[in-house]
Amino acid sequence: MTDLNEDARRAGYGTPLGAGAHPAVVVIDVCAAYLDDASPLRAPVEASVRAAATVVEQARQAGHPIIFTRVSYRPGSTEGGLFRQKIPNLAVFEEGNPLGEFLPDPAPLPGDCVITKQYPSAFHGTPLAANLTAAGIDTVFIVGLTTSGCVRATATDALQHGFRPQVVADACGDRDPRLHEANLFDLNAKYADVIDLKYALELLAPKSAPRE
Repeated sequence: MTDLNEDARRAGYGTPLGAGAHPAVVVIDVCAAYLDDASPLRAPVEASVRAAATVVEQARQAGHPIIFTRVSYRPGSTEGGLFRQKIPNLAVFEEGNPLGEFLPDPAPLPGDCVITKQYPSAFHGTPLAANLTAAGIDTVFIVGLTTSGCVRATATDALQHGFRPQVVADACGDRDPRLHEANLFDLNAKYADVIDLKYALELLAPKSAPRE
């Protein structure tokens, strides 16, 4: 059987992009819908959410910008278009449904940017790219839910908008580990750097003041 990693390397895929000097953390759709047993979107993502909270805390300590995304639709509207037709259970994100609410941790604090979106990518139809550019950001550390959906779409669009995507594998999650692993493999081959939690925390650590 072909080793996928070796095959990708021989084909020229997977060249690391590296992180730039001005990072931000983008937290994708970490909300109650994925952790409430009554939700149709329930997934085994507890460990991923804890890791995402660790990344957010490290970024806060270092003073890096943190952007949270959320999905929201007005009840009875056509918002979300074909995406909602494809996945009717996205109704859990209608305004007023507690399943669409942020968790206690990680959660946005005053000063954090919150992007409301209606499609998978955090860039599609939102001001995210403009906000990042205005802040001088060159790298986005991506954490959140789900790997095969909104994380993948956001990472791909980050690349296409000229930002260096760093997908933190331990801090993303999905309904099944097979989906998670397959999408991380593909992202790392073509669209992003997939890194582990330890390395992400090192990259986001506060910089020591230079000695005089």
